[in-house]
Amino acid sequence: MSRRLTETLDAEHRAPGPSTRAVIALGANLGDRAATMTAALADLERMPLTDLVAAAEPIESVALTLDGPDDEAPRYLNTVAIVDTRLAPSVLLGFLHAIEARHGRERRERWGSRTLDLDLIAYGDVRSDDSALTLPHPRAAERDFVLDPWFTIDPDAVLPGVGAVAELRARLHEGDADEEGTQ
Repeated sequence: MSRRLTETLDAEHRAPGPSTRAVIALGANLGDRAATMTAALADLERMPLTDLVAAAEPIESVALTLDGPDDEAPRYLNTVAIVDTRLAPSVLLGFLHAIEARHGRERRERWGSRTLDLDLIAYGDVRSDDSALTLPHPRAAERDFVLDPWFTIDPDAVLPGVGAVAELRARLHEGDADEEGTQ
């Protein structure tokens, strides 16, 4: 979508009132991960009716499958960005999918490797269990590669309906310490 076309989005595609703060997780484990992250963040900055507020330094993480960690798969580079947007959540998600496609993302398998993955983690206090868009992201509280970078740029963040990011991180890291102590 060209910038000019997107600037003419009619009111039904905009969230009412002022901007809403949204949290977007970025991940990549194929290709030049760092260059992809940099380009994707630039794409987020160029979205209409949206301002990039902050982005965390990327971290590396192990790839996950439906069965858990996959040490054989290429490692992920992950970060979190915070944006203020007037786009409705479904329209924002559409832009995120377009950015993924522009960076070579192919949706062949749900837990597969990818050039870029953009997940809408939270959109203000909105809660939705719609099949097209679940908010907040249903597994965000279980993912240190989301919570850790998010915490670095917003230590007071709250995952709507779930809890404070600081507390969620602490619980995850306590679980990590417990597992290390039992091995």
